[in-house]
Amino acid sequence: MRSDTVTKGMAQAPHRSLFNALGYTEEERQRPLVGIVCSYNEIVPGHMNLDKICDAVKMGVAMAGGTPIMFPAIAVCDGIAMGHVGMKYSLVTRDLIADSTEAMAMAHQFDALVMIPNCDKNVPGLLMAAARINVPTVFVSGGPMLAGKVKGCKRSLSSMFEAVGSYAAGTMTEEDVTEFEEKVCPTCGSCSGMYTANSMNCLTEVLGMGLQGNGTIPAVYSERIRLAKHAGMKVMELWEKNIRPRDIMTEEAILNALTVDMALGCSTNSMLHLPAIAHEIGMDFDITFANEISAKTPNLCHLAPAGPTYMEDLNEAGGVYAVMNELNKKGLLHTDCMTVTGKTVGENIANCTNKNPEVIRPIENPYSETGGLAVLTGNLAPDGSVVKRSAVVEEMMVHEGPARVFDCEEDAIDAIKGGKIVAGDVVVIRYEGPKGGPGMREMLNPTSAIAGMGLGASVALITDGRFSGASRGASIGHVSPEAAVGGPIALVEEGDIIKINIPENKMELKVSDEVLAERKAKWVPRQPKVTTGYLARYASMVTSGNRGAILEIPR
Repeated sequence: MRSDTVTKGMAQAPHRSLFNALGYTEEERQRPLVGIVCSYNEIVPGHMNLDKICDAVKMGVAMAGGTPIMFPAIAVCDGIAMGHVGMKYSLVTRDLIADSTEAMAMAHQFDALVMIPNCDKNVPGLLMAAARINVPTVFVSGGPMLAGKVKGCKRSLSSMFEAVGSYAAGTMTEEDVTEFEEKVCPTCGSCSGMYTANSMNCLTEVLGMGLQGNGTIPAVYSERIRLAKHAGMKVMELWEKNIRPRDIMTEEAILNALTVDMALGCSTNSMLHLPAIAHEIGMDFDITFANEISAKTPNLCHLAPAGPTYMEDLNEAGGVYAVMNELNKKGLLHTDCMTVTGKTVGENIANCTNKNPEVIRPIENPYSETGGLAVLTGNLAPDGSVVKRSAVVEEMMVHEGPARVFDCEEDAIDAIKGGKIVAGDVVVIRYEGPKGGPGMREMLNPTSAIAGMGLGASVALITDGRFSGASRGASIGHVSPEAAVGGPIALVEEGDIIKINIPENKMELKVSDEVLAERKAKWVPRQPKVTTGYLARYASMVTSGNRGAILEIPR
């Protein structure tokens, strides 16, 4: 056992004395030591129940003959961090989580791990760590929130942000906003639409790292506790068979995740996290090949914010496995991939039927023949940009309009709420990328303000930052290269015409190469917004959005 390094032999007597100080018995030391990476805290609604999930996992591990030992991981609530300096600290935690988990697992020589994440950066951060550490590992999340109900209709957090925009537009009263505030987030759990947290938890199932239902069983269901116990038991089976994350998270598994992402209509943030996870297994993930997968993968789900269904509905319809089974009818998945069940993808999904064709469209009747995400390229984004195509209304699939240029999110929000943005405009928010932000803030506030102001079908938004999974509309993010490194988005001027063509995967700034070259010659790099602390170190190491904002040592 790997833990023999700290529990066996005369040289390890000092180590054993410290286990004695922890209260562990000799019998417990003789068993495999299983690290339980628990992201419980009291500030993130998706994490407030993870203490109960942790207890259930520990019981499962102990029942199966292991010794469970919990240690923590951090998590940021993107909703609470939204719209202020806190959002600079959201994406950057993904690497803190991966690094700190790697450090804890390697320092203490655990034989196996169970990861308990739930919200946005926590899931990919722990998947990255699992690939690095490469001991038998199972994921079990805290589960999604139930949808709220306002005036008889299901609602979620995206509705709340849009309500603020509606209030600014004068179409909603303060009393209406208060009702939304009281009702849209009724339980613990990750917010109830197909936002980033739920996207990544669903993709954890697809990658083979989580058991069936990990992405969809609601947080408040007792079934989630049973799932956690089974996860604890299952990791011991993986340990006995020596099945490790890199046996499971292969290149084919990453491609499966991207395929199911297209069918589910996941958050654009998956196009940051999948490349980062792929990087950990040595895979070169070029985001533009997402279009090749999208071209042959139908979009089967319109979960909020793209449509009126929620995670609880997907769960009742058969969950992620049912979606995968639909896709497999056209041979779109690599079914030989190993999973934490000890079985292949094909074996796992064989009998998983679609129980509600209104929630999961049959593959013969998709919402569209192409996937939920698109990568747009052109002279404005030579290295690519990302849009959630499934959440764009038909009239905005092709759009041309004048650029309204802002060098930070706050200025754009003031203009939108101040009525200075009109139908046809293309809002450009720059210097918000991984380096320029730093931290690549989510732009849920401006996208929600656009929707709330009634401009969702007539105004586009382009940024080198990123979007919340709760964003909808013609919201194009991850523009690469970013403005801070002199990307073309830094050269856009007020009134320039920008043409967006999502069906053709194109985005063009209608300015000649000669004029752009003149502007580039005059462009001067901005002074860093942050010069001390973690954000400054992050900015010095982070790569562009098209590479997943991974960290590299500066050369």
